[in-house]
Amino acid sequence: MVIGAIADTLGRGIESVSGTVSETFFEPVIRLGVTGLARSGKTVFITSLVANLLDRGRMAGLEAASSGRIEAVYLQPQPDDTVPRFEFESHLAAMTGTTPHWPESTRSVSELRVSLRVRPNGLLSGLSGPRTVHLDIVDYPGEWLLDLGLLDQSYAKWSAEALSKARARNEGARFIARLEAVDGSEKLDEATASELAREWTRYLNAARDAGYSDCTPGRFLLPGDLEGSPALTFAPLPEGEAPRGSLAREFARRFEAYKSQVVKPFFRSHFARIDRQVVLVDALGAIHSGPRAVEDLRQALSGILGSFRPGRNTFLTSILGKRVDKILFAATKADHLHHEQHPRLQAIMEALVADARRQADFSGASTGAMAIASLRATVEEMRRVGGEDLGVVRGALLESGRQAALHPGDLPADPSALLAPARDGAEAWLDGDYDVMRFAPAPLSLRSGEGPPHIRLDRAAEFLIGDKLR
Repeated sequence: MVIGAIADTLGRGIESVSGTVSETFFEPVIRLGVTGLARSGKTVFITSLVANLLDRGRMAGLEAASSGRIEAVYLQPQPDDTVPRFEFESHLAAMTGTTPHWPESTRSVSELRVSLRVRPNGLLSGLSGPRTVHLDIVDYPGEWLLDLGLLDQSYAKWSAEALSKARARNEGARFIARLEAVDGSEKLDEATASELAREWTRYLNAARDAGYSDCTPGRFLLPGDLEGSPALTFAPLPEGEAPRGSLAREFARRFEAYKSQVVKPFFRSHFARIDRQVVLVDALGAIHSGPRAVEDLRQALSGILGSFRPGRNTFLTSILGKRVDKILFAATKADHLHHEQHPRLQAIMEALVADARRQADFSGASTGAMAIASLRATVEEMRRVGGEDLGVVRGALLESGRQAALHPGDLPADPSALLAPARDGAEAWLDGDYDVMRFAPAPLSLRSGEGPPHIRLDRAAEFLIGDKLR
């Protein structure tokens, strides 16, 4: 039996290596991870990207498309039989139908394979015919990505940091008050444990709704079939004694079980196989929520990049374990701003991830920051206000359907005007508030060969996969 097990393991290893060699030399595969924090538009990004690859009339920024080297694009079954398929067709119908609406947000892992038949360029163009490149798009909640940072933390360290954040946020007051009546050294009582877990979950949801990004554990927000399980029935406790059989000892054990049975399997099954990544960020929403939300976002983005193991892939690492070699941080909802302010939004995005990018650049990864809109829901106008021309955007409000024009406020030309007060813990912006409206998708009339309208989605695709299509 031992010899059979060894032979079986070797056989699987040979199949894995041969599959990797085949992909490397014949039909290369790009595994693109798409994630983002709450309300960043992951589902819309993937749907619009795939639709615009199928119909490339709006993809001038993707060189392989603008040069005509992409001969065909088609969808195929994803290679992972146990992962749900990304519901591209239903999401596209929601966005482009006669009564367009935003599709349901990401709640679990899903996948879609897009195959591109591409003619090579340069010296190889006359020596070989078209080749097929497979793009495997993996969609997963950004809340789960934040959990990767827990792998290097003990329960005591996580509790101290989590409680510090909860005390600094208004949304945490109810949980902190409940905690005052709890003694972690007392014998475990499941009713108390469940109540604390529910209160912590309520706080995490409230904090996320208030614009905060760092809300862990992420599965408390999106539990799926784990809801009510012991692995999701714990909460942070102040440091103190934890005798055997106590609440604190059991919470520490469940925290470790959460890491080993929930976080690590996700890393092994999905995250560790990604070689290109886009992180979508609702930077405008964080700015609207205030300085503390912006600083929380900056810290979350820095922690996210530390989870990516960034660096250059080689033939050997593609067999033994990939490292993410390109990461794009994209500020979404650029269509909520007049185009004159897009460079400022991009500069703010670059400043938010500056520390994280330096770490990635040092290790050999290529990083980028961009302001995009996966599906353009507004049109731009110039209006005369107070004797001056003011750039606004107009669209249908999500709640009422009423047409409205928005000028959310001028973003600062110097990103430090936002990041400095955010780092200093300011309660509010000195220069006033930044407005946010929620727009519904606009009815579309697409010409043949055109995908949905967007802002810089083609440039994002060029950064992420353009080099693999040459």
